[in-house]
Amino acid sequence: MPPIDSSPPAPDRGALAAFLAPTGRWRTVDIVTCAVLAVAFSIVFWAWNFVWAGIDPLFKFFPPLSAVIYGLWLIPAVLAPLIVRKAGAGIFTEGLAALMSLLLGSPYGITVIYQGLLQGLGGDLAFASGRYRRYGVPIAMLGGALAGFGGTMWDVLYWYPTFDLWAFKVPYVAIAMVSGAIVAGLGSKALVKAMQPTGVLDRFPAGRERARI
Repeated sequence: MPPIDSSPPAPDRGALAAFLAPTGRWRTVDIVTCAVLAVAFSIVFWAWNFVWAGIDPLFKFFPPLSAVIYGLWLIPAVLAPLIVRKAGAGIFTEGLAALMSLLLGSPYGITVIYQGLLQGLGGDLAFASGRYRRYGVPIAMLGGALAGFGGTMWDVLYWYPTFDLWAFKVPYVAIAMVSGAIVAGLGSKALVKAMQPTGVLDRFPAGRERARI
C-alpha cells in the first residue's frame, strides 16, 4: 500500500479565485463612480449635520430615538456596492465621503473618518456574506443595518461611553440599525432602480438587471 499522506491539503487556489471572481478588478470607471458618489454624499452629510443638531432637542423625552434619521449617513456604504459590485466599495465610498465632509467642516473633527470607515465596513460585510453574488433587497437591508451597527458602536464607545447601556446604548444602536436597513438599504435599492432607465448604470451589472431589481 502507498504511504498515507497526513500533511494538510494545499490551499485550493481555484476555489479562492471562484470566490473572488464576481468582484473582479477595479476599473477606472468603478473608482470614478465611487468618488463621485462620495463627493455628492459628503455635501449631503455636511447639510445633514445641521438637521441632526436641529432635531436633537425634539427627542429629549427619549434620546435614543434621534437615531431614527441615522440611515441617511449610511447610504454610500450600500449604494456603492450595489452599483460597482467590487469588494471594498462600501469602505472606499463611505470613508471618502466622510473625509470630504470633514474638509467641508464637520463638527465631529477627524473622528468622522474613523466612523465612516466603520460604516463602510459594515456595508461591505453584508455583501461579502453573499460572496458578492447577491444584490437583492435582503442583502441591501442587511448592509444598511450592519453599517448602522458599525457607526453607532463608534458613537456609544467614543461619544457616549458613560451613558446607560439599556436606557440609551442598546436602543440607540437598534434604532440606527433599523434606520439603516430602511433608509440606506431600501433607499439605495430605490436609487438604483431610479437610475437604471437613464442609462448611467449601463457599464455596470446593475444597469443590465432592470427586470430583476
